[in-house]
Amino acid sequence: MDPTRIRNFSIVAHIDHGKSTLADQLLLQTGAITQREFREQILDDLDIERDRGITIKARTVALSHQWQGVDYELNLIDTPGHVDFHYEVSRSLAACEGALLLVDAFQGVQAQTVANAYASIEANLEIIPVVNKIDLPVTRVEEVLAEIETVLGLDSEETLLVSAKAGLGIEDVFEAILERIPPPPGQADNPLQALVIDSKYDSYRGVIIYLRVMEGTIRTGEKIHFMRAGTEHEVLELGQFRPAMTECSSLGPGQVGYLVTRIKELGAVHVGETVTGVSRPAEEPLAGYQEPQQMVFCGMYPTQATDFETLREELQKLSLNDSSFTFQPETSEALGFGYRCGFLGMLHMEIIQQRLEGEAGIELVQTAPNVTYQVLLKTGDVIRVDNPQELPDSGTIDELREPVARATFIIPAEKIGAIMTLCEDRRGQYKSTEYLGPERAQIVYEMPLAEIVYDLHDRLKSVTRGYGTLDYETLGFHAANLVRLDVLVKGRRVDALSTIVHRSQADRRGRSLVRRLKEEIAKHQFEIPLQAAIGTRVIARETIPAMKKNVTAKCYGGDITRKRKLWANQRAGKKRMKQFGEVEIPQKAFLSVLDTSGDH
Repeated sequence: MDPTRIRNFSIVAHIDHGKSTLADQLLLQTGAITQREFREQILDDLDIERDRGITIKARTVALSHQWQGVDYELNLIDTPGHVDFHYEVSRSLAACEGALLLVDAFQGVQAQTVANAYASIEANLEIIPVVNKIDLPVTRVEEVLAEIETVLGLDSEETLLVSAKAGLGIEDVFEAILERIPPPPGQADNPLQALVIDSKYDSYRGVIIYLRVMEGTIRTGEKIHFMRAGTEHEVLELGQFRPAMTECSSLGPGQVGYLVTRIKELGAVHVGETVTGVSRPAEEPLAGYQEPQQMVFCGMYPTQATDFETLREELQKLSLNDSSFTFQPETSEALGFGYRCGFLGMLHMEIIQQRLEGEAGIELVQTAPNVTYQVLLKTGDVIRVDNPQELPDSGTIDELREPVARATFIIPAEKIGAIMTLCEDRRGQYKSTEYLGPERAQIVYEMPLAEIVYDLHDRLKSVTRGYGTLDYETLGFHAANLVRLDVLVKGRRVDALSTIVHRSQADRRGRSLVRRLKEEIAKHQFEIPLQAAIGTRVIARETIPAMKKNVTAKCYGGDITRKRKLWANQRAGKKRMKQFGEVEIPQKAFLSVLDTSGDH
């Protein structure tokens, strides 16, 4: 295919603004699918995407479209909208020359709309603003066009008005893509340079690599070289997604497709790798991608110890398909052998857990998540700590630093006071307020990332009745007065329940935590003391009373000494059980560390 007749573009937007519906409509209009095959979210093929109604993985599809008597190839990349999957969006943008920026005709410009617009500008893409859902009974088209101009700095006159659901204005979208998005650079006869944009594991064919050809041509049967890994492989199969996997003999510059070799090892392929030819190798590898920074960590342990190896294999497959997710083995006294996993955010963590339980059928116990901290030791060394158990002794620490993020809220103007109170309670520092119109405002705060990732999004939706949106970006690490809050159950520290908190909130969090644990842990045959402690100082205590059993119920009258003997035996048994009995802690108890609603 002549590169001048190829257009590579992405669809970016805030969550639920209609990206997947527009992608479906483009597939339908180009004949990639028939009306009979047409169903909502056809590119969202994961079960969890269908259950939740959101896009989690970026998907590519090649469309054939005829315009003014000439055949064109349009490579579309459908992307997620949630802030936790922003890395997935940035990877997609690196493989494109243009982007359709979707805005809801009623909700207008939202927090992720702004973030995606800036990401597209940084990637030097041609941006086509599109106002979607114009067929809604209530719209604010004029105000939304004004927001696009004032907030995003894009020309409102060049904005397209469409309804992806009803199919209105779709022909204008095709025309704008072909006229305004530049064709990809690159020459077919140059040495091969192709960028690995994603990969997944297939049980029958091994690793399937998704790639975008930048220079040269890749053909079936030829030998290729991975420039970073330094390995050589033979191309067994090439193809494109239309939207099903369709084989072809070659891929030229600008084309996006898949590649199958004999790679079976899960760790042999990395996203951002450069593929070149063995006979005519490229001189330099492509720039690739920035490594994603995992900011939320938690432990995942199989309920059955025999599932440990199965869990490792499933985690490897998931990390191959999602390079922003990491894991490494760890052990816990309370939970045994498991893995310490890193995520971009709380939704990302939830999705991984659900995929492991749903797709792999592994029952998991998950520890309370925490963010990454920096520790400046008295020796001058700086270490990163993503597990509260690994925090060094306080005597060796010179300074503890926590990650701080800039949070941008777009909210109804009448809720400004409530949001400011919410942020102040979470140690936020006010930065700015900007009115986007008479009824909407943008507020910017800087606050600790730990205060954002746990429940700020849920509280925001609650306070603004669903109309508030949030986007955040990490700024770095700032020094703070932090301490490790330990939980002792029956005098033993439960490492999986330890958290790092600000000293000013430690007493309140400790009291609230042991109260919640008392509700979650069932009564045993012996009493269980629950304590929250900072170092050796206990700051809160609750006691779960022993389960009562009437051992004298079978005695009807008679000598009292018989009853006394039974009571004495019961006391001795409980004392022995208190000494040797094991306390069973349910999964809900580990997650109760997250619930800050009762911290008052």
